[in-house]
Amino acid sequence: MAAEDANFTGVAGRYASALFDLAKDAGGIDAVAGDLAGLEQMMNESADLRDLVKSPLFGREDQTKAMAALLDRAGASDLTKKFIGLVATNRRLFALDGMIKTYKALVAQYRGEVSAEVTSAHPLTDVQVQKLTETLKAATGSDVTLSTKVDNGLLGGLVVKLGSRMVDTSLRTKLNRMKLAMKEAG
Repeated sequence: MAAEDANFTGVAGRYASALFDLAKDAGGIDAVAGDLAGLEQMMNESADLRDLVKSPLFGREDQTKAMAALLDRAGASDLTKKFIGLVATNRRLFALDGMIKTYKALVAQYRGEVSAEVTSAHPLTDVQVQKLTETLKAATGSDVTLSTKVDNGLLGGLVVKLGSRMVDTSLRTKLNRMKLAMKEAG
Protein backbone atom coordinates (compact mmCIF):
# COMPACT_ATOMS: atom_id res chain seq x y z
CA MET A 1 0.00 0.00 0.00
CA ALA A 2 1.28 3.47 -0.89
CA ALA A 3 0.60 4.98 2.51
CA GLU A 4 2.80 2.42 4.21
CA ASP A 5 5.64 2.89 1.76
CA ALA A 6 5.67 6.66 1.88
CA ASN A 7 4.59 7.04 5.51
CA PHE A 8 2.21 9.89 4.67
CA THR A 9 -0.14 10.80 7.48
CA GLY A 10 -2.95 13.20 8.21
CA VAL A 11 -6.11 13.82 6.23
CA ALA A 12 -4.27 14.81 3.05
CA GLY A 13 -1.91 11.83 3.25
CA ARG A 14 -4.66 9.28 3.81
CA TYR A 15 -6.83 10.58 0.98
CA ALA A 16 -3.90 10.96 -1.46
CA SER A 17 -2.62 7.48 -0.63
CA ALA A 18 -6.04 5.97 -1.22
CA LEU A 19 -6.35 7.82 -4.54
CA PHE A 20 -2.89 6.68 -5.58
CA ASP A 21 -3.72 3.05 -4.79
CA LEU A 22 -6.97 3.28 -6.78
CA ALA A 23 -5.24 4.98 -9.71
CA LYS A 24 -2.47 2.38 -9.68
CA ASP A 25 -4.97 -0.49 -9.70
CA ALA A 26 -6.93 1.15 -12.54
CA GLY A 27 -3.80 2.00 -14.54
CA GLY A 28 -4.64 5.69 -14.34
CA ILE A 29 -1.76 7.19 -12.37
CA ASP A 30 -0.83 9.64 -15.14
CA ALA A 31 -4.43 10.60 -15.93
CA VAL A 32 -5.16 11.44 -12.30
CA ALA A 33 -1.84 13.29 -11.98
CA GLY A 34 -2.76 15.39 -15.00
CA ASP A 35 -6.23 16.09 -13.65
CA LEU A 36 -4.83 17.16 -10.28
CA ALA A 37 -2.17 19.34 -11.91
CA GLY A 38 -4.89 21.09 -13.90
CA LEU A 39 -7.01 21.54 -10.78
CA GLU A 40 -4.02 22.90 -8.88
CA GLN A 41 -3.35 25.40 -11.66
CA MET A 42 -7.00 26.50 -11.64
CA MET A 43 -6.87 26.99 -7.86
CA ASN A 44 -3.68 29.05 -8.20
CA GLU A 45 -5.29 31.27 -10.82
CA SER A 46 -8.78 31.71 -9.31
CA ALA A 47 -9.43 33.38 -5.97
CA ASP A 48 -13.10 32.32 -6.23
CA LEU A 49 -12.12 28.66 -6.55
CA ARG A 50 -9.72 28.96 -3.61
CA ASP A 51 -12.55 30.49 -1.57
CA LEU A 52 -14.88 27.65 -2.55
CA VAL A 53 -12.30 25.07 -1.49
CA LYS A 54 -11.15 26.74 1.74
CA SER A 55 -14.21 28.53 3.10
CA PRO A 56 -16.52 26.75 5.54
CA LEU A 57 -19.28 29.16 4.47
CA PHE A 58 -20.05 27.05 1.40
CA GLY A 59 -22.24 24.04 2.11
CA ARG A 60 -21.43 20.46 1.23
CA GLU A 61 -23.95 20.41 -1.60
CA ASP A 62 -22.68 23.66 -3.15
CA GLN A 63 -19.07 22.50 -3.01
CA THR A 64 -19.92 19.10 -4.48
CA LYS A 65 -21.94 20.56 -7.37
CA ALA A 66 -19.38 23.25 -8.16
CA MET A 67 -16.46 20.83 -8.16
CA ALA A 68 -18.37 18.33 -10.30
CA ALA A 69 -19.20 21.02 -12.87
CA LEU A 70 -15.61 22.27 -12.89
CA LEU A 71 -14.15 18.80 -13.37
CA ASP A 72 -16.69 17.95 -16.09
CA ARG A 73 -15.74 21.10 -17.95
CA ALA A 74 -12.03 20.33 -17.53
CA GLY A 75 -12.51 16.81 -18.93
CA ALA A 76 -11.22 15.06 -15.81
CA SER A 77 -11.17 11.28 -15.56
CA ASP A 78 -14.00 9.46 -13.82
CA LEU A 79 -11.71 8.43 -10.97
CA THR A 80 -10.71 12.03 -10.32
CA LYS A 81 -14.33 13.19 -10.45
CA LYS A 82 -15.43 10.50 -7.99
CA PHE A 83 -12.50 11.23 -5.70
CA ILE A 84 -13.08 15.01 -5.60
CA GLY A 85 -16.80 14.34 -5.17
CA LEU A 86 -16.07 12.16 -2.14
CA VAL A 87 -13.67 14.75 -0.73
CA ALA A 88 -16.34 17.46 -1.12
CA THR A 89 -19.09 15.26 0.33
CA ASN A 90 -16.88 14.49 3.35
CA ARG A 91 -16.17 18.24 3.79
CA ARG A 92 -12.42 17.76 3.27
CA LEU A 93 -11.84 20.19 0.37
CA PHE A 94 -9.86 22.40 2.76
CA ALA A 95 -7.09 19.76 2.55
CA LEU A 96 -7.11 19.52 -1.26
CA ASP A 97 -3.78 21.36 -1.66
CA GLY A 98 -2.09 18.84 0.60
CA MET A 99 -3.76 15.94 -1.17
CA ILE A 100 -2.46 17.14 -4.53
CA LYS A 101 1.08 17.64 -3.20
CA THR A 102 1.07 14.24 -1.52
CA TYR A 103 -0.26 12.54 -4.65
CA LYS A 104 2.55 14.14 -6.67
CA ALA A 105 5.08 12.91 -4.13
CA LEU A 106 3.66 9.38 -4.29
CA VAL A 107 3.82 9.39 -8.09
CA ALA A 108 7.41 10.63 -8.00
CA GLN A 109 8.37 7.98 -5.45
CA TYR A 110 6.68 5.29 -7.54
CA ARG A 111 8.64 6.38 -10.61
CA GLY A 112 11.92 6.72 -8.72
CA GLU A 113 11.92 10.47 -9.20
CA VAL A 114 12.71 13.26 -6.83
CA SER A 115 10.30 16.19 -6.58
CA ALA A 116 11.62 19.71 -6.31
CA GLU A 117 9.64 22.85 -5.62
CA VAL A 118 11.18 25.97 -7.11
CA THR A 119 10.05 29.47 -6.17
CA SER A 120 11.35 32.34 -8.24
CA ALA A 121 10.84 36.10 -8.34
CA HIS A 122 9.81 35.92 -12.00
CA PRO A 123 8.42 33.11 -14.17
CA LEU A 124 11.20 30.81 -15.38
CA THR A 125 11.73 30.27 -19.09
CA ASP A 126 11.64 26.77 -20.56
CA VAL A 127 15.42 26.89 -21.00
CA GLN A 128 15.92 27.86 -17.34
CA VAL A 129 13.60 25.07 -16.18
CA GLN A 130 15.48 22.56 -18.36
CA LYS A 131 18.90 23.67 -17.06
CA LEU A 132 17.70 23.63 -13.47
CA THR A 133 16.25 20.15 -13.95
CA GLU A 134 19.53 18.90 -15.43
CA THR A 135 21.54 20.45 -12.59
CA LEU A 136 19.32 18.89 -9.93
CA LYS A 137 19.42 15.52 -11.72
CA ALA A 138 23.23 15.63 -11.71
CA ALA A 139 23.24 16.53 -8.01
CA THR A 140 20.77 13.84 -6.92
CA GLY A 141 21.46 11.09 -9.43
CA SER A 142 17.69 10.71 -9.96
CA ASP A 143 15.16 12.08 -12.37
CA VAL A 144 13.74 15.32 -11.02
CA THR A 145 10.20 16.63 -11.37
CA LEU A 146 9.97 20.39 -10.91
CA SER A 147 7.00 22.37 -9.77
CA THR A 148 7.49 26.09 -10.11
CA LYS A 149 5.78 29.07 -8.57
CA VAL A 150 6.38 32.80 -8.51
CA ASP A 151 6.82 34.95 -5.40
CA ASN A 152 7.40 38.60 -6.32
CA GLY A 153 8.62 39.24 -2.78
CA LEU A 154 11.86 37.34 -3.44
CA LEU A 155 13.12 40.28 -5.55
CA GLY A 156 15.49 37.93 -7.43
CA GLY A 157 17.09 34.49 -7.22
CA LEU A 158 15.51 31.14 -6.37
CA VAL A 159 14.34 29.05 -3.46
CA VAL A 160 14.68 25.34 -4.22
CA LYS A 161 13.11 22.72 -1.94
CA LEU A 162 14.30 19.21 -2.67
CA GLY A 163 12.98 16.72 -0.16
CA SER A 164 14.00 17.92 3.27
CA ARG A 165 16.72 20.19 1.83
CA MET A 166 16.23 23.82 0.92
CA VAL A 167 18.58 26.13 -0.95
CA ASP A 168 17.63 29.80 -0.70
CA THR A 169 19.55 32.05 -3.08
CA SER A 170 16.91 34.76 -3.13
CA LEU A 171 17.89 38.40 -3.02
CA ARG A 172 15.44 38.95 -0.14
CA THR A 173 17.28 36.42 2.03
CA LYS A 174 20.69 37.87 1.11
CA LEU A 175 19.50 41.36 2.03
CA ASN A 176 18.08 40.11 5.33
CA ARG A 177 21.40 38.42 6.17
CA MET A 178 23.29 41.60 5.32
CA LYS A 179 20.91 43.65 7.47
CA LEU A 180 21.42 41.26 10.40
CA ALA A 181 25.20 41.35 9.97
CA MET A 182 25.15 45.14 9.98
CA LYS A 183 23.07 45.19 13.18
CA GLU A 184 25.55 42.84 14.88
CA ALA A 185 28.50 44.94 13.78
CA GLY A 186 26.93 48.23 14.86
